[in-house]
Amino acid sequence: MPHAPLTHEQILALLSAAPDQLAQLTNGLPAARLAASPAADAWSPLQILAHLRACCDVWGGYIQRILDEDAPRYRAMSPRTWVKRTDYAAQDFAASFVAFTRQRVNLVALLRSLDEADWARSATVTGFSRPKTLSVHSYGEMLANHEQVHLRQLERTLVGYHAVILQHELD
Repeated sequence: MPHAPLTHEQILALLSAAPDQLAQLTNGLPAARLAASPAADAWSPLQILAHLRACCDVWGGYIQRILDEDAPRYRAMSPRTWVKRTDYAAQDFAASFVAFTRQRVNLVALLRSLDEADWARSATVTGFSRPKTLSVHSYGEMLANHEQVHLRQLERTLVGYHAVILQHELD
């Protein structure tokens, strides 16, 4: 079901809130649990965080490129490809979270400094069936919406973990 486009303010609110949401979901969990996958085909909390960082690296990097260059043209890179080139999934969760938060503060500060014309700046992006025009706004919206999906994924993952702990305590 299509959703209404986000306003700049909504994008900023979602992006600003993500580190706190992540902290609330993971607060007090042992490092071993944060690095453990709940099932063979599921991502661990650390892998989810690594993916969020990669998305911000890639899409935030494209935002910066669009602002730095006049009508750039580039080939899209998937954050899933990018994360394989990093050590994010092998890092300690706490250290990775600090890096994510720092990255987010910088991105939000950049986006808050933009005027309407800057939000509308765009690039031609190849690597799809045909080139797409993507703007600063569209990348910000994509990042904000995508993160919400993964934060809900993390919440479901941790709800299952807490249920197992509770059951263990009751036994």
